[in-house]
Amino acid sequence: MAEEPKILATIPRNATEQVQISINSYKDKKYLDLRIYYTTDDGGTWLPTKKGVTVSPDNLILLKDAVEEAMQELLTVEEE
Repeated sequence: MAEEPKILATIPRNATEQVQISINSYKDKKYLDLRIYYTTDDGGTWLPTKKGVTVSPDNLILLKDAVEEAMQELLTVEEE
């Protein structure tokens, strides 16, 4: 039986779309999944799209560093 994904965060995009960040497993290997979900019933049910990216544990540090760099640059721009 497949393990249920662990949702870490949900980021709204608009009234019918959101990005879900979760930890999923496939063939007993865990990975980070960032995927766009959509709804057609006012948020009662969210369904995954093919639009997304999976990140293996080996690349998490690279992703973390890139997000930190983006935050530094974007937050600095907002303050100017």
